[in-house]
Formats: sequence, C-alpha cells, structure tokens
Amino acid sequence: MSVLDWQEDSSLGLTGPPLRLHPMIVGYEPIRESISILGGDPAVFLLEPVTVSAVVHENGWLLVDAGFNVDVVRDPVERATYYNWDSYTALLPPGDPLADQVAELGLSWGDLRGCIVSHVHLDHTGGLRLLGPDVPVLMQRAEYEFARQIPDLDEKHVVVPGDYLREDLNIVLLDGDTLLAPGVTALDTRGHTPGHQSVMVELPSRTVVLACDAADLKRNVLEAVPCGTVMRPQDEPFALTAIQRLHELDQRPGVEVWPGHDPDWPAWQEKTVS
Repeated sequence: MSVLDWQEDSSLGLTGPPLRLHPMIVGYEPIRESISILGGDPAVFLLEPVTVSAVVHENGWLLVDAGFNVDVVRDPVERATYYNWDSYTALLPPGDPLADQVAELGLSWGDLRGCIVSHVHLDHTGGLRLLGPDVPVLMQRAEYEFARQIPDLDEKHVVVPGDYLREDLNIVLLDGDTLLAPGVTALDTRGHTPGHQSVMVELPSRTVVLACDAADLKRNVLEAVPCGTVMRPQDEPFALTAIQRLHELDQRPGVEVWPGHDPDWPAWQEKTVS
C-alpha cells in the first residue's frame, strides 16, 4: 500500500470546473432514527439510501464514497461477520449497483482521477475494490490514522478493514479543508468519525455540498442537530461544530447541502445535476 501526503502543489490532473454531478443510490440500510439524528426515536426505523456521487470534469471524473462491498455482502460467512448486527443489514439491488450505474452513465474507470472517501464506515468503502492502484484514495489523515488501528471483526466501529487497507490501494492523506480540483473542495466535518469529510462541488448552476454522514437527514441540516452517534465520545463537540457549519452553508444563496442518507431527499433520485 502506498500512503502519501497531499502537497500544496498536488494535482489530480483535472482541468476546468465541474460540468455535472451524478447522484447514485447503490443500496439501502435500515437505520434507527436515533442513529441518524440526536434525540430521534430508537423504535423508529428509516430505510435509508446508501449514496455515492460522480463529479465529472472535461477530462476525467471523481468518485465521492463507494457504497457496500458487494463481494462481502453476497458471501454468507462474510456477510454474517461484518454486515448483520443489531437489526442492521445491507440491502442490495441485483448486480453491482456502483459498477452498473457508472457504466450506464458512460463513465470510464480509466478516466477516474480519484476517490474521495468521507469516512471508513462499511457503507462508504466497499467500492474501493473497483479502483486500480494508480487511483488516489483521498482521506483525511485523522480518519486514516484512526481507522488503521481498528482491529478486524470490531463490531463496535462498523468497518470492513479489508476495504481500505488493501495492499494495492494508493492512499493520499489530507489535513482539513483542501482544494482537490477546480471547483471541488474537501471540507473538514469531523465528529461522526475522527476524520470525517464532506465535499463541496461548484457546479455551473449551483453549489452542492455533499454532507455524507455529517448529516444523514435534511432535518440535521435545517435544525443544526448532529447525527446520534460518534465513533468516540470525545468527538461529540466536533460533530456539533460540523453540523453548524453545514447549516450555515445551506443558508447561503445558491448553495444546497445534501444529506447523505435521507430517504425523502429528492436529489438522490436525479440522474444528472449541472
């Protein structure tokens, strides 16, 4: 595995601003309301979409998050080990929902310039298996350094270490807010996990902030209420800071903050946003 630092002069080789964004739903998961919003009802379950996005530039594209590991989900032993716990399970459509939708969009994996991983929970890292060794996997340093210490089969942290510790991955570490390409900025929204990041995409008609798991639901954003869980208790103040930041961004003219798992947020049903 290659692990490098992002430098001030680093480049993903993308030119021009983002032309469009393709939202994708790559699965579903039943989640207690109390997990998605602080103070929510633990007896209420939401069937939440697992979401990823493709950000397309004139000479390549970026992937934001990577959904479930289809191979693990469909293996009975692996699924029982990683994916079934406390009323949780992964729900997949037929086929490989990430690979199939990328193909339907006419995008080539050979043109992929990087994958931005918001955090290492297992519903965000599975598609890394589709990446070649030359594709940078962009993570916050705090997230990677914490994640690499999580032991395998640690149900508490809800991760599949084999997704993000694969030998042929090319990990690039970020420190806080980072301009990654023209019109694409990683935002420090730590709290839900030690190095969670969101992504701001400046499109021709609007600016979209992909909150990822710093805000599962639009209600998180509108009411500035964080999600109901953090990996470490000491990160609760950071989760509040993150959702306050996203709330403030959402108030700006021309800016839309998209919650990562809201079943009622209509933007995830769109095919193309420009």
